[in-house]
This record gives sequence, structure tokens and C-alpha cells, in this order.
Amino acid sequence: MSTASSVDKSAVGLGERQFHIGIAPGEVSTVALLPGDPFRVPLVAEFLTDVKEVAHNREHKTMTGMYKGRMITATSTGMGCPSTAIAVEELIRVGVTSFIRVGSSAGLQAGVKPGDLLVSEGALRNDGTTAAYAHHGFPAVPDLRITLELAEAARELTAGTTASVHSGINASDDAFYAETPEWIAELNQLGVLNVEMESAALYVVARLRGVRAGMICSTSSNLFDGTSLYDGVDTALKDGWMRSIEAALEVAVRLEL
Repeated sequence: MSTASSVDKSAVGLGERQFHIGIAPGEVSTVALLPGDPFRVPLVAEFLTDVKEVAHNREHKTMTGMYKGRMITATSTGMGCPSTAIAVEELIRVGVTSFIRVGSSAGLQAGVKPGDLLVSEGALRNDGTTAAYAHHGFPAVPDLRITLELAEAARELTAGTTASVHSGINASDDAFYAETPEWIAELNQLGVLNVEMESAALYVVARLRGVRAGMICSTSSNLFDGTSLYDGVDTALKDGWMRSIEAALEVAVRLEL
């Protein structure tokens, strides 16, 4: 069958305003913080000056501003690997070269409590999106320097508080409500630190496109010890969000991302 008229998605839309995120080249920084929820983009903006809303299309809200003399972009990815991959692909097309996900994640090991900070050292790819990009054995790993700096900044920001910092391997799942007690126990036994829904796509796309990525999350709950999102942990979770955002901003400045 001839494919002469088939659309090559790797070639269309280059140099133009992007279809899903609504951003054109020149409108954003070289570094982007990536919360999942569009309503958390303004939390990033609380740390910035000269704030501008660039676009808000679908689940992708984008704002820019200045932090310690450096331009920062914040774009929401939405939930899950499919929308994250789209956001990252299109942000790369408009000039972003470094990404730091600042999200929520459930702990899977004893001692991880709501509000603690979780620094990812790699993701178990339990998603469908990255299978379309790479061989199942291809690792989903963040940029080493960004990861080390995130852990250091997190330790500085939590010093003297009740929050702790944990680093390790996380899992990226597709189906939030399909995470059974058996699956949670299996991840715990593997030593997986936490589970979320976006980092596998972020890491794989970043590696394939030659850009940098990392992740620092606030603990929302602990699925292994029975702490649920529905147990009223909002205050601790938000405190963790704000610390994770500040840590990411500090790393963006320190590494001149």
C-alpha cells in the first residue's frame, strides 16, 4: 500500500502555533515546570514576577514569569501519559529544552507520609504511551544532574520541618482505579517508592528528543499503609506542592536551564 500521501506527524506544525497547547515559538522559556492540573499552574506563578498567561487550551494551561532573573514557563500536562507526551512534544517544538514535573504521587513504602517530597530516579513503564515510542526494555530515566540537584534543593527546603525527602524508582500507571491491592503489594515488594501517571512519557520523550527532564512530587497518600486521597490530607499535600515547585525553580536557576 502506498504511503505517499500519509501525514508525517514528526514534520507537520514545525515553527507554528501548536495545535494542543496553543503556544508559538518565542512565547516560552527554555525550561518548563509541568504540573498535571491546570489549576496548579497559578501556584507556580505565585513564586514569579512579571507573570503572563500565554495560553489555555484543553488541559494545557501555560504561564510565564521571572524567578531570580530567569524566565520560567509552567504548563499543565493533564492526567496520564498520552496528554503528557503531547504537551512535551509540542513544548519542545516551541523551544523548551528542560522539563521538571512537579506533581502529586502516592507513596508505596513504609514511612512515606503525605507532604513528603519524592524525587524520581526512574520510572517503571506500566503505561501504553511509551510502548508506542520505544522497545519495552528502553529505560525511562531522568537527567542525572537535574535529579541530584532536585534532591539537594528538597533537603534544603525541608530542613527543620516535619516533611522528609525520599529518592527512588517510581511507577507510571495508566489506570488510577485499576490499581488493586495485589498490584500495590507487588510494587512495594519490588522496592518501588511511589506511583503516579506521567513521568514515563516525560522521560522517554525527553530522551528520544535529546532534551532534559526530572521530577519532584508531593506525596498525596500512601497506598501501602492505607492512607487514601480521601482521608483529608489536603494541607500537607499543598505544602508539599509548594516546596516541590520552589525546589524545581531553584534547580532551574542553579543549572541555568
